[in-house]
Amino acid sequence: MATTGIGIIGCGMIAGFHAEAIKHLKGTKLAACFDNRPESAEKFAAANPGCRAYTRLEDMLADPAVDVVTICTPSGSHMEPAVKAANAGKHVVVEKPMEITLKRCDAILDACTKNKVQLCPIFPSRFSAANIELKKAVDEGRFGRLTLGDTYVKWWRTQQYYDQGGWRGTWALDGGGAYMNQAIHNVDLLYWFMGDVAEVSAHTATLAHERIEVEDVGVACLKFKNGAVGVIEATTAAWPGHLKKTEIHGTQGSVIVEQDDILLWQFEKARAKDRQIAEKFARKVGGTGGASDPKAISYMGHYEQLKDFVKAIQTGQPPKVTGAEGRKSVEIILAIYQAAWTGKTVKLPLAKDPKRPK
Repeated sequence: MATTGIGIIGCGMIAGFHAEAIKHLKGTKLAACFDNRPESAEKFAAANPGCRAYTRLEDMLADPAVDVVTICTPSGSHMEPAVKAANAGKHVVVEKPMEITLKRCDAILDACTKNKVQLCPIFPSRFSAANIELKKAVDEGRFGRLTLGDTYVKWWRTQQYYDQGGWRGTWALDGGGAYMNQAIHNVDLLYWFMGDVAEVSAHTATLAHERIEVEDVGVACLKFKNGAVGVIEATTAAWPGHLKKTEIHGTQGSVIVEQDDILLWQFEKARAKDRQIAEKFARKVGGTGGASDPKAISYMGHYEQLKDFVKAIQTGQPPKVTGAEGRKSVEIILAIYQAAWTGKTVKLPLAKDPKRPK
């Protein structure tokens, strides 16, 4: 089987995790990279032997050695390279969030559909073994009727984190704060477990950081289409930073996952494997997951997702996380922002992108 060549667009911090995943993934190679700053691309290529640095995106997209591009630019600049890559016939991987508005998400989706290329947004938390077990329990109906689904991302980011990025904390390129940048992984997980969201209400604030336009703390209340309710708490203002947590409850069971560890696994109709699952994931293997340091994550989630994506390309089947699902988490977060800005309950789906108050 031919080697799948991958090109990285944007050579900042997160690109390193993609490169590390590709390095360990059989049948793939990091063929090329591009950054708006040529020195960044050159430095990245030098650290990854066999990777060719390009100073023009069009040249990289014309390279026949590149089959897939992974887009690691700031959040609000995903659309332009994604559309260009799709138009060049390249399969597209986009870091989270897929984009920061529904209109821009739709432009990516449309380009990939028109050019018949595969698309996946990066959500490595779906590939955590603990979350896979939880999803399986939901799908098997073990919770009875789902009643309550909560997720908490209580992280800490220094003022320096926002100051050094330039684009961080801006509406134009970050697209939001603690929800859009940090908690989006858990937003994705929550609707994956609980089903589609019907409506939200929310409060957000900026309490711990200066010189940022976006929220660093927020609480959202959700009503799901199945009648269950839930909460999404998100912050970068909880020193020293705590492990993210998801709690799923129903009439016949409750599960609590902290990072990649299971704190509670309890069902009314017990099964022989339950004790084994509870013991296996109670070993505190999850690490800190970026609670206080964005670099303190593992490349393994990216590895598992890229492995699934390459398989999807080879088989012609959709990847486990599709572009449509990447759009959905953005829509939920935009609804949270609209609810916070207006003080009103917001129903989903959104008819259009909400407008920020001036």
